[in-house]
Amino acid sequence: MESFWYVIYAMAAGLAIVQSLLLVLQTLEHRRFARNRLDQLDRHRPTGRVMVYAPCKGMDAGMEENLRRLLDQDYDDYEVTFIVESTSDPAYGLIRRLMAEHGRVVTRVIVAGLAVDTGQKVHNLRAATAEIPPGIEYLAFVDSDARPRREWLRALVSHLDDQRVGLTTGYRWFVPVEPTFARHLIYSINCNVAVLFRSRDPNLIWGGSWALRREVFESLRVRDALKGVLTEDLVVAQLVRKSRLRVEYEPACMVPSPLEGDLWSLFAFLRRQYLLGRVYAPPWWWVGFLTTLYANVVLLGSAGLAAWGLAAGSPLAWIAGGACAALYGVHVVRGLLRQSLVDIYCPDLRQTLRSAARFDVWAGPLVSLFSAAGLIGSALGNRVTWRGTTYRLSRDGQTRIVRRRTDAPEDDPPDEASGRVSRGPLRKAG
Repeated sequence: MESFWYVIYAMAAGLAIVQSLLLVLQTLEHRRFARNRLDQLDRHRPTGRVMVYAPCKGMDAGMEENLRRLLDQDYDDYEVTFIVESTSDPAYGLIRRLMAEHGRVVTRVIVAGLAVDTGQKVHNLRAATAEIPPGIEYLAFVDSDARPRREWLRALVSHLDDQRVGLTTGYRWFVPVEPTFARHLIYSINCNVAVLFRSRDPNLIWGGSWALRREVFESLRVRDALKGVLTEDLVVAQLVRKSRLRVEYEPACMVPSPLEGDLWSLFAFLRRQYLLGRVYAPPWWWVGFLTTLYANVVLLGSAGLAAWGLAAGSPLAWIAGGACAALYGVHVVRGLLRQSLVDIYCPDLRQTLRSAARFDVWAGPLVSLFSAAGLIGSALGNRVTWRGTTYRLSRDGQTRIVRRRTDAPEDDPPDEASGRVSRGPLRKAG
């Protein structure tokens, strides 16, 4: 009977090792694809007028440089629309100043007002896209905490002339503002997610760096689909998937993004991200939940069995100890491969990310355990707090605002159609 349980345990541990090895292969493929795409970046010279939408709220770390990069893209024919909740937002003054300084690009700022039972960012995007100027062929979206390279916009729209591609997406590479334990945990989890983007569909969408053709935006009725929801990217991903169009991942649109916060606030951030996945992309959430939970149960169980086996003088100690060593070794290999991507995506940040990279390589089991805690937390409850506003999500993804921060500006009405437009220089780009 005892040998039967040995076989069952060995099979379970072997499956966990195979799962980890498959992730190694995916990371290798991601690295090959990213290097190949970035080496061919200069070949892409798309044409067509682009409208870039940049929702802004508060003053993110390095925000002025981020917006300057946005106004200095290596693309000849684009406009930028900034969106704020209120003129009281600290970002509004910065935007107005940058609009006055950068006359090469057509710019405008829209004051969207307070959201009512919709995520504030989604409300801002719906207000900005209510009237799309004539002549716009592509719509691009970028977060204010993203720092795009000069080729970002060109790369983002470079594949959209393929009618099989519905949307192009990038992702973020977190850059801890200070090397703290909590920020290293989130940095590592984010790196684990980043390498899951593939050269082929299916891919998810990241709302901080994505673009689509105007005709796709209108034919899929994206603006209508966003009414009442908390996040735009996962909802749009569902629409694109149902239309049988591809989501293309573009490595040149990986953007550095600052990472701040303490352990509690970053755990709340992690839970919120996973909870959004549970509500708006349940198949992806279930895959992540079950595989992460399984890997942690096997690793912790192996450690416990190894300790018990040593104390009891059982040969199981050697089997379990070997499984622990194998699983940890694969964690280290995956970490080394992930951190080799820094030289591909952001080589100028190699020294800045040095301590975070070491943590990612050697603390894999701890990172996996923290990620599992976030997933378990996301399975409980339906409330999240985002930028000072607390939302409650129903099962169908509809949103209710249950508490707004006490310093919310009151000079703009909470009306869906309250988007007031202030224009910058209207000279054609180029």
